[in-house]
Amino acid sequence: QVQLVESGGGLVQAGGSLRLSCAPSGRTFSAYAMGWSRQAPGKEREFVAAISWSGSSTYYADSVKGRFTISRDNAKNPVYLQMNSLKPEDTAVYYCAAGRTYGSSWARTDYWGQGTQVTVSS
Repeated sequence: QVQLVESGGGLVQAGGSLRLSCAPSGRTFSAYAMGWSRQAPGKEREFVAAISWSGSSTYYADSVKGRFTISRDNAKNPVYLQMNSLKPEDTAVYYCAAGRTYGSSWARTDYWGQGTQVTVSS
């Protein structure tokens, strides 16, 4: 079921930046880890970043480490993905999810959003 709403996607040139937002729809997610995944045309969905329920721990895929930053507001429960130094290969639909982490890995998804398109031109 769609319980999260993503926004902030769009079209940018290589080297540019975007900030994605994820907001709850109809409920709160204060007890959940939050994460972002993406799916490019013709490819499987891949994990991008996650943040623990407390906001104390973050995890990133190697492909985005050093360029993307995940953060959250525990009071109002939005989660953000700041994307810098964007590359054409970052082009994908980005999805927000609420779930659990285990160690440094995403363990399970309980809720998800509809996705937002990010297109990076060269």
